[in-house]
Amino acid sequence: MVTTNLPEVKPGLIEELLPRVSKPARYTGGEWNEIRKDRDAVDFTVALAFPDIYDIGMSNFGLRILYHVLNQRPDIAAERVFAPWVDMEAEMRRAGVPLVSLETRTPLREFDVVGFSLSYELTFTNVLNMLDMAGIPVLSTERSDSDPIVLAGGHCAFNPEPMADFIDAFVIGEGEEVVIEIVDALKDLQGQGRELKLRRLAGIPGVYVPSLYSVSYNDDGTIAAVSGVSGGPPPKVSKRVLADVDAAPYPETLIVPWVQTPHDRVALEIMRGCTRGCRFCQAGIITRPVRQKDRRLLMRQAQELLACTGYDEVSLLSLSSADYDEIAALVRELIDKHSDDRVGISLPSLRVDADCVALVAEIERVRKSGLTFAPEAGTQRLRDVINKNVTEDDLLAAIAAAIDHGWRRVKLYFMIGLPGETDEDVLGIPELVHKVPRVAREKRKPLSVNVSVSSFVPKAHTPFQWRPQDTTAEMERKISILQSGLKGRNIQLSWHSPTGSLLEAVLARGDRRVGRVILTAWLNGCKFDGWDELHDWSKWLAAFDANGVDPAFYANRRRSYDEVLPWDHIESGVSEHFLMVQDRLADAAKPIGDCRDGVCLNCGVDELLPDEHSCAARCADVH
Repeated sequence: MVTTNLPEVKPGLIEELLPRVSKPARYTGGEWNEIRKDRDAVDFTVALAFPDIYDIGMSNFGLRILYHVLNQRPDIAAERVFAPWVDMEAEMRRAGVPLVSLETRTPLREFDVVGFSLSYELTFTNVLNMLDMAGIPVLSTERSDSDPIVLAGGHCAFNPEPMADFIDAFVIGEGEEVVIEIVDALKDLQGQGRELKLRRLAGIPGVYVPSLYSVSYNDDGTIAAVSGVSGGPPPKVSKRVLADVDAAPYPETLIVPWVQTPHDRVALEIMRGCTRGCRFCQAGIITRPVRQKDRRLLMRQAQELLACTGYDEVSLLSLSSADYDEIAALVRELIDKHSDDRVGISLPSLRVDADCVALVAEIERVRKSGLTFAPEAGTQRLRDVINKNVTEDDLLAAIAAAIDHGWRRVKLYFMIGLPGETDEDVLGIPELVHKVPRVAREKRKPLSVNVSVSSFVPKAHTPFQWRPQDTTAEMERKISILQSGLKGRNIQLSWHSPTGSLLEAVLARGDRRVGRVILTAWLNGCKFDGWDELHDWSKWLAAFDANGVDPAFYANRRRSYDEVLPWDHIESGVSEHFLMVQDRLADAAKPIGDCRDGVCLNCGVDELLPDEHSCAARCADVH
């Protein structure tokens, strides 16, 4: 495969294409608070690439942080680039226009580094497409010393192997500190060869360079070993963790996008990590330990970001915002401070309890959007299996509180295909859902219920990483059960594509052999695989067949504890022993509590932190 040789970008050429595409504002740049530097006045350039459309990427908080961190340095210019939608891509390829940055219209191949944010497996083909549109060889082995170093980070980097053929180096964990270490290392080696640069990067803690590792396989197709080259990288790569989030760099301004985005508001990160311990949840494992920001610092950051953006809403961002120790005080203080300016507060992650509903009601006195609750499973037994510490009484009490506070629409989120699920558990979903409008009828209030169902996807570094996924036929059978059981005037059901969930599982738990499938699928025309209108399972099936790869081997097979997993050389900080114990407790349907309530569960993550920031020290301060 040869990447297209593309011409230089002529002034005004992008603008000539805009009248022929939808949402041309995605491609113009020049937004409020954009940082545009003179490229001749800096020593190093970074393109921050997000493999989805502008609307989605501009809501990505990690990209906003890295943009700020890099551009704080006067010797570095960081610029943004997003995946063009299909209409813009067609126009750019027709006109021979390469993929360029928003800030200065610079072709990506002229940057020193192109760094991708990998937050969702179904964007992998977009990475290849963006590299090709940029004129950068898609395969890392085909890149020369004059090509940029291609980096990737994000949650998907915790199993980097499916993308190992395309990415030069992965950042594992939190990027605020390591990104500067990477830039400084590459600055020192400017003008040197590519191999020397990659070896230097492999010496930075938290950086994984796949070309310096080899993988061997057993006769049954499982992995025999992942080995570093002689005298080369460490045998395992541990994630980077910021011990002190109060001292971490934080955007002093936010770019205000030209188009409406899913999170078009001030995003105020209030804490990192989650210890609720849902056994299916990758984010809750890989972002440990919990670290909370000081309330006074948050008030100051909210004030600064509101002043520089003109937004009228602050979103309190974390995996479980209601678990922030001072959440009630923070909410009330923000309301008191900014109510005269009619600034709203939103709490995107909601606990299933009446007290949390009451807090949200105080926030949304003026305008009430819908509420979303995530019982996840239809029966208490299955909720105990997955360690979702929510009861039916908790849910119905929260619904009753929501109705009392004026809500007339709620959304319930469930999963099918969870480990140990039976048809009784599936039938438990409509049984539980039908109890919700009954609560409203008893109160003589109208209530609409939207039910969203997804299929369980086993992920790396979770207690369920060894578990199989349901086949697509089984997913479809269970969806038909729900369709029959969830009929009602005020009940609406939606579900995720079973083939999309299967593909996600393969890409989430695959090894390097899956990279060949990704390449073939992209050459077959696959991109935007997470978008229903563009998801084409037939092309993926052809790619699997062409490479002799069985998707069931990665998605539908129970793995043994002795098997070498593709991601075993990537360390999340949570011990494998802890994950095994949690998996066994799931078989016994035994839930555990939250370690922040005072009982340490010995997950192992405390070893990543210095003593003054340890879990024990923080729990002592809280309790």
